Amino acid sequence: MATLGDIGVSALINILSALAFLLAFALLRIQPVNDRVYFPKWYISGGRSSPRQSSNFVGKFVNLNFKTYLTFLNWMPQAMKMSEPEIITHAGLDSAAFLRIYTLGLKIFGPITIVALLVLIPINVSGGTLFFLSKELVVSDIDKLSISNVHPKSIRFFAHISMEYLFTFWICFMLYKEYDNVASMRLNFLASQRRRAEQFTVLVRNVPHVSGRSISDSVENFFKTNHPDHYLCHQAVYNANKFAKLVRKRERLLNWLDYNQLKLERHPDKRPTRKRGFLGLWGERVDSIDFYKQQIKDRDRQLAMERQRILKDPKSIMPAAFVSFDSRWGAAVCAQTQQSKNPTLWLTNWAPEPRDVYWKNLAIPFVSLSIRKLVISLSVFALVFFYMIPIAFVQSLANLEGLEKVAPFLRPLIEMKFIKSFLQGFLPGLALKVFLYILPTVLMIMSKIEGHVALSVLERRAAAKYYYFMLVNVFLGSIVTGTAFEQLHSFLHQSPTQIPRTIGVSIPMKATFFITYIMVDGWAGIASEILRLKHLVIFHLKNMFIVKTERDKLKAMNPGSVDFPETLPSLQLYFLLGIVYAVVTPILLPFILVFFAFAYLVYRHQIINVYNQQYESVAAFWPHVHSRIIASLLISQLLLLGLLSTKKAANSTPLLVALPILTLSFHKYCKNRFEPAFRKYPLEEAMAKDIEERASEPDLNLKAYLTDAYLHPIFHSFEDVELTEVRVDKNRTHNPGTSFDGSHNHIPGPSTSETTSPSPPHSAYHYEDQPPVHTIHHYEFEQQSYNLFHYRAESPSNVYHY
Repeated sequence: MATLGDIGVSALINILSALAFLLAFALLRIQPVNDRVYFPKWYISGGRSSPRQSSNFVGKFVNLNFKTYLTFLNWMPQAMKMSEPEIITHAGLDSAAFLRIYTLGLKIFGPITIVALLVLIPINVSGGTLFFLSKELVVSDIDKLSISNVHPKSIRFFAHISMEYLFTFWICFMLYKEYDNVASMRLNFLASQRRRAEQFTVLVRNVPHVSGRSISDSVENFFKTNHPDHYLCHQAVYNANKFAKLVRKRERLLNWLDYNQLKLERHPDKRPTRKRGFLGLWGERVDSIDFYKQQIKDRDRQLAMERQRILKDPKSIMPAAFVSFDSRWGAAVCAQTQQSKNPTLWLTNWAPEPRDVYWKNLAIPFVSLSIRKLVISLSVFALVFFYMIPIAFVQSLANLEGLEKVAPFLRPLIEMKFIKSFLQGFLPGLALKVFLYILPTVLMIMSKIEGHVALSVLERRAAAKYYYFMLVNVFLGSIVTGTAFEQLHSFLHQSPTQIPRTIGVSIPMKATFFITYIMVDGWAGIASEILRLKHLVIFHLKNMFIVKTERDKLKAMNPGSVDFPETLPSLQLYFLLGIVYAVVTPILLPFILVFFAFAYLVYRHQIINVYNQQYESVAAFWPHVHSRIIASLLISQLLLLGLLSTKKAANSTPLLVALPILTLSFHKYCKNRFEPAFRKYPLEEAMAKDIEERASEPDLNLKAYLTDAYLHPIFHSFEDVELTEVRVDKNRTHNPGTSFDGSHNHIPGPSTSETTSPSPPHSAYHYEDQPPVHTIHHYEFEQQSYNLFHYRAESPSNVYHY
C-alpha cells in the first residue's frame, strides 16, 4: 500500500514531467519549422502564413527573435482570451460544449473539495479504527484520512450521510443548470444557422424491393404518394467501396507525378527516371513522368469501367436513399414519424451533415445490422473480462506489501526504498495507461463493424463502450481485484462472517491507486497532449521522406480533432472518482480539481489553434455526459450504503435509501425536460425558420441547392476530390489555382479545362445563401477503345469540395 512518501514521489515525477512537457512545448511552438504542427487550424482556415519566408537560411528553421523567448509562456493568457461565442464561431458548438464539461467539473468539485477537506478530514482522522486493525490489514497514512478510520456504530457517520446529501443536491443543481444552458445553446445555434442541406434531408433505410421497379423508382413513388406537398428529390446510395479503393490508389499515383514534375522543374536538364518493377526496385528503367501519366490513364480506365458497372448493376444500389424536402417542416415530419404500417420498413432518421456521413457503412444490408450489433456486444463483453488479467497484474504492483505476504522471496528487492516508492507511487498508473492505449482504436473498429452511418454516432458508440470498460475494469476491477489480492492473507485466516467487514473497510484504500492514476493520466498525460510529440515527429519524418508536393504538406499537418471516443470516457471516470471518493476519501479531490483546471487550459489552446473538427453534431453528446454523471452519483450512493452496512451503522444507513430514488427522479425529469432538444427538431422552430427564409428569399431555387448535397462519391471528379473510406469529407485545402475570400470560403480559380454549360450541377456541397451558379467543369479522359467520359463539378463561390 502506497504511503504518503510514495504519493509524494509520484507527484514529484508527474509534476516534473508535466513541467518538462510544457517547457518543451513553449519553446518548440515558436520555432518556424514547427509552425504547421502547433497552429494547423489557422493554416487550414487561411488565417496564418508560414514564418519560414525569412531570407536568412537559419531563420527558416530557428526563431532568431530573442524577445519571443522572454514571453514564451504567453500561450496561457492567449488561450483564455477568446470568448465562448467566438469559440463557437471559430470551432463550432461541439468544441464549446466539450470545454463546458471541464468548467462543470470545476464548478462541481471546487465547493465540494473545500467542504470535504474542512469537515470530513478532521472527522476521519480522529476515528482511529485503523490503528487497531493495522496488524490484520495492509493500511497506509492516506487510509487514515478516509471513512475506514471511523469506529463502527459511530455517530460520526451522520456527518458523512449529511455530506452525501449535500453533495448530491449540489451536483444535481449544477447538472440541471448546465443541461439547460447547453440545450439553449443548441437551439440557438440551430436557429442562427444559415441554410444547410441536412435541415431538409432525411436518410431512408430498408426500402422494400418491388418487382419490376428500381429502388430509386420505389423511393420516388412512395414519397410522392405519402408526402405529396413537400417531397423534392432524392439521392440513391450505391455500394462503391471498390471504387473508393481505386480512387485512393489514383491519388497516390498523382502525388508521385507531382513530385517528379517538381524535380524536373528544379533540374530541367535531367529528367527523373525509375524502374518498372515492384517499388521501382527492378525492371526496365523508364521516364518517371511518362510512367506515372500512363499509370494514371490506366487507373482512369479502371475507374470509368467500375463506375459504369456500379450504375448498371441493380445489386449495387442499396435499399437506402437521402430524401430531400422543400421545407424544414416537411423534413421534420418525415424524420420523426413512422412511415409504414410495417415498422421495419421505410425507416427514417435525420440525415447526418454531408461531411459526417460514413459512406462505407451505407453499403451494409439493413438485415445484417442486428446480427452485427449482437456479435459486437458479445465481443465487447468478452474483451472487458479479458482485460481483467492485466488489470489484476497492475493491482499487484500497487499492493506490494500484500505481495510480500504471499511471495516473501521478493522482499529484498521490493524493500529497496527508491524501487518501492517508484513501483507503488508511479508505475501502477503508468502500467494501466499503457494497457489502455490501444483500446479506443479497437472499440472504434468494433463500432464501425456495427454499421453506424455517421462519424459522430460512431464516436459516441465507441465512447459508450470505452466508458463501460473503464467503469468495470478500471474502477470496479481495480477495487475488487486489488482488495481481494491485498487482503488474501487476512481472508484465509478469518471466519467467513468477518469477510464483509474486511472488504467494507478496504474499499476506500484503493484511493491511493487512483491518485497515482490521476497524476499520470490527468497531469503528465494532459501536458503531453499539448506537446504533440508524436505528431511533431511524424510531421518532420513525412517532410523528410514522404512530402513531395504542397498537397502532401497540407496532409502532413494532421491537426486531428477532439478525440471524443477516448476523452469523454476518461472525463466521466474522473467525475466518477471525484463523486465516489468525495465522502469516502476526500484527500483525492484536490488531485481531481487540478486535473480539470489544467485540462481546461490545455484543451482550450488546442481547440483554438490545433484541432479541426471533422463534423458538427451540435453538442449531441451532452445527454450521454449528463446521464453518466447521474450514474456516478448512484454508484457513489450505493457504495456508501454498502460501506456503512459493514460499519454496523444500522441507525444511520436507512437514511441513505431515499437518495438513489431522489436521484433517479431528478434524472427522469431532466430526460423529459431537455433530451428532446437533442433528439428532435421542434415543428414550431422548423416552420418559423421556413417562413423567415421564404420572406427573405422568395425566388430561392431549393431543388438546385439540394440536388447534389448528398451526391454519392462515385459521381465526383477524379481531379478535385479525395475520397477517404467512401465518406464525405470537407477539406478546405488552399490548392494552387484557388483563393479565399474574406470569410475563408473556398473559391475555385480559373482552369484551362473548364467550359460553361446550362446543364444542372453535379458535385458540390453548398453553404451559400444565394441559389448556386450553374457553372460546369468538364474533365475529359481520352481512352483507347473507350468512350469519352465527362466528370462535372460546380464552381460557384462559397463551395466546399469534398
